[in-house]
Parts: sequence; structure tokens; C-alpha cells
Amino acid sequence: MAKQDFYTTLGVAREATADDLKKAYRKLAMQFHPDRNPGDAAAEAKFKEINEAYDVLKDEQKRAAYDRFGHAAFEGGGPGAGGGAGAGFDGAGLGDIFDQMFGDFMGRKGGGGGSTRSGSDIRTQIEIDLTEAFAGTKATLRVPTRVTCETCNGSGSGDKDAGRDVCSGCNGAGKIRAQQGFFLVERTCPQCGGRGRMIRNPCRICHGTGTTQRERSLQVSIPAGVEDGTRIRLAGEGESGGAGVPAGDLYVHVSVRQHAIFQRDGANVFCVVPLKMTQAAMGGEIEVPVVDGSRVKVKIPAGTQSGDQQRLRGKGFSVLRSAARGDMYIQVKVEIPQTLTRRQRELLEAFEAEGNAKSNPETEGFLDRMKAFFDKGRG
Repeated sequence: MAKQDFYTTLGVAREATADDLKKAYRKLAMQFHPDRNPGDAAAEAKFKEINEAYDVLKDEQKRAAYDRFGHAAFEGGGPGAGGGAGAGFDGAGLGDIFDQMFGDFMGRKGGGGGSTRSGSDIRTQIEIDLTEAFAGTKATLRVPTRVTCETCNGSGSGDKDAGRDVCSGCNGAGKIRAQQGFFLVERTCPQCGGRGRMIRNPCRICHGTGTTQRERSLQVSIPAGVEDGTRIRLAGEGESGGAGVPAGDLYVHVSVRQHAIFQRDGANVFCVVPLKMTQAAMGGEIEVPVVDGSRVKVKIPAGTQSGDQQRLRGKGFSVLRSAARGDMYIQVKVEIPQTLTRRQRELLEAFEAEGNAKSNPETEGFLDRMKAFFDKGRG
């Protein structure tokens, strides 16, 4: 039976990019993975075809040979023979295939023998004020965590020589392998926890773990311009991993409280400023606060309407990892008096009586449009 075209096998066009190939391969490999289709010979055969196709097309030189000579490039004495498609698709290559498929999801790094062990990561949260987010600040955190045992210095042993025996479960490798369907799966040895050795006389304080529970006091620097929801990583400040194992990381999630005056949108700041009706009508000058703690005077032009904005350049937040600054926008909210004295009412009535079209252009324009609408309806 003739082999199917490798591009057709992966369901991609011949001009597909490396990223396109990788995405198509992962999708199909997970669909036809033998562990997901136990006892299905057709799925296992399809899985082998997918890997054979991807093995060729992911390599630029093999792909070029395949594009020119087709399957013949990897048969007999063809140009690609020797390192042909499917070569190495046996027990020795299963680890590489597993890393290609699941490396990103499982957190495995590099192309070597598995991931690096470390202590657990810790997540904590801190709440700061908007002005602290603007200027940056330093905060002290009290974090309950596991730290290196002071009694055994993290060795986990009650003996001064840190006496340890080779683990009988993994023979000192720290990992054990097991066949699962088509794959040879490697996992941390449950007997020694990946250390490869067993402690003869466990420490009486930490009971052989090399760590104890304690509350630590840490100082974290919050950079200027930080946004709500930002995550700050403190490398090595997580839980201790015990003897010979690096500590995990501490992740600080920053929450910014709402402010009574300012609202933030990215690097820009908005401030709603109430204006008296007379100020809006006649214009003038007002003083408004700035998020950096200063004050600035702003001119209000006569005839300002509710909702009008003014822009103050460079008065917003710093942009992280940049010298740029956002802007501040002042939005006017014209207040209408809720109660009037008799004299005030008389003056407003006089103002209304002497009004003209230029005093209220929006009102006059709306009335004209409304009149035209009803006239059209009658016609």
C-alpha cells in the first residue's frame, strides 16, 4: 500500500510554517495517542504515521529532500536514507516524542533528562493604594512557608555525617520508569522523593524532610506604574526544597484599591471635577489635584458643558520599563442647584426671558429637529 503524503497526513498545506506543523502535529498526536485509544490498533498505526511525517517535515534538510524526491528520499539509497523518516521511532526515542508533545504543558525544560526539582512555589497577595501604585513603594510581607531546618542544616539526617543509603526503589537514580501503553514513562521515585538516597537516622525536628514550617518576613519592592493584577516573582523565596534542592519562588499578586478621586485606565488617569452652573457658564479658573500629590490650576472656558474634558499631558502613570508617562483627563460635571431662594429664581426667570438661540445651541437645534420630525409625520 502506497504511503500517504506527509503533508496530507498532518493536514497542512505544503507551504505550512514550522509553527503550523507543530500545532497540527500536537493536535493529531493527542487525538490518536495509544493511551487515549487503548487496544485500538488503527489509532496506534495512525499515531506512528503522524510521528513519521512530523519527524521529516520539522527538519529543514529532510523536508527539502522530501519536497524534491518524495518518499524515495528516505528509501534504499535515496538522498535522505540513513536518517530516514521513522528512524529512531523506538523505545530509545520515546522520551523525545513525549517532550515534543507535552513538554510545554508539563513544565519540563530543555531537551535533557527531565525537569529540575525545587521547593514549592508560594502565592501571596498585597493590596496597595492608587498613589502607591503611581510612585512605587516597598512593602513588608509575612509569609508562612517551609524553611531549611536549622537543626540538620537541611540534610534531613540526625547524624553529623548526614548518613544516607542508596534508595532501593530507584537504585540511586531518583526516578523510576514504567511502561504505559506505547510510552516509557519516567516519574519521581515515591520512596526517596527523587533524592536517590534514604536517610538512616532522620532528624528529630524535621523528621527527615530537611524543612520546617515558619513565618518569614520579606520586603518586596513595588515598581512605579504597577497595575492591578500584576504578578511579581521573587526567585528563590518560596518553600525550601530540603538538602541539595533549590527553593521555589514567591509570587506576589498586587491588588490596587479604588481611589476616591482618580480612576485609572492603563497609563492614563481620569478625574471628574464638579462645576457650579455659574462657573460653567461664565468660565474661570479652578484648582484640581494630581495623582502625584501636587495641584494644578486649570482654565475653564465660558460655556463649558457637562462631560467636557481637558487633557493634562504627562500627568498620568509611568509606563513600566519605559520613560513614557500617561496623561490626566479632567472631566467636567456641571451641577444644577437642587434648591433656590426666591431671589435666585427671579434672576433665573429673567435670564430665561432674555435668552437667545446662541445661549442654548443644543436646545435650539433639538427643537428644530423635533419640529421637522412632526411636520414630516403630518405630511
